[in-house]
Amino acid sequence: MTLKILLTIFIGFAGGLAVGAGFVAFLTVLGVIPRLTQLTKTMKCIHLYEWGVVLGAMAGGWIGLRETIYQFSSLFVIPIGLANGIFVGMLAAALTEVLNVWPILAKRIGVQEKLIILLSAIFFGKIFGSLFHWIYFVDLLKHS
Repeated sequence: MTLKILLTIFIGFAGGLAVGAGFVAFLTVLGVIPRLTQLTKTMKCIHLYEWGVVLGAMAGGWIGLRETIYQFSSLFVIPIGLANGIFVGMLAAALTEVLNVWPILAKRIGVQEKLIILLSAIFFGKIFGSLFHWIYFVDLLKHS
């Protein structure tokens, strides 16, 4: 039994190191945070972005490992969800800016003239997927 627990701890720690290293490589090698500050014209606040990402990752990891259920009112949760969505969207936008993903993708699959439709499909798919998740799964958790 002790060997099984130690093996589980080792695998969990190794997985955490791999994900953490990938996340740090994503942020540093691609220069996502500096590009994000350039896009928003807030270069003076780069340290706040960095600390926000670090503290957010640590808090998200800690909360994700716990089985605590929080009973917050909707008025408290809506701004948090909005801020989370804005952060993820801006991070994705910064990544696509750094890599020039859309022009390369449009050229490779031959849809340069349909780029607006492609972007709209991704945009609305993200919105409807998020709404479906919140309406179906979050409501399901409330009633279980």
